[in-house]
Amino acid sequence: MKPIYVVLAAIGALLLFLFLGYYNLYNNAVGLQEGLDEKFANVQSAYQRRADLIPNLMETVKGAAKNEKEILTRVTEARAGIVSGIDNAKSPEDMEVMGKKINTAINLAFEAYPQIRSTENFGALQAQLEGTENRINKARSDYNGAVKAFNSHIRGFFNSMFLNKEVFAKREAFKAAAGSELAPTVNFD
Repeated sequence: MKPIYVVLAAIGALLLFLFLGYYNLYNNAVGLQEGLDEKFANVQSAYQRRADLIPNLMETVKGAAKNEKEILTRVTEARAGIVSGIDNAKSPEDMEVMGKKINTAINLAFEAYPQIRSTENFGALQAQLEGTENRINKARSDYNGAVKAFNSHIRGFFNSMFLNKEVFAKREAFKAAAGSELAPTVNFD
């Protein structure tokens, strides 16, 4: 075998090795970039879920609490009306009516009040708020992990020499908005 063929084969093998290395490097960068975009979309999706869910839950809980308040007010007023009617009896006919009212009042005294469920609704709202915030936090953490993996890949010694810095620009991790370190207030008015 002639030495020129050996040199050409070595150069061809080296070029093939470099091409396959660059191919692998580029495809890994593309995969990491797409994963990063997916993680950011998941953060946005979690925010949208919160924006859609929480106002509806708040209105549902408010409506249930208002309804229960009205029912309890009516029941209390009805019981108070029966008891006050007993005190105003003066004639024998009134005494007969009074006896019926006393029986009704005794029955009401042993009758159970309507079940109050608004406390349970507030508990369910709390659970949904906590679950939503946990989902958002998880999505942010996943995004930050993807940013770290992507940035580590593109900033590696050989990778940074061969990858286009415009196509594979360094990404910033998720940063909280100014003032977000303060706890939000929940208003049920």
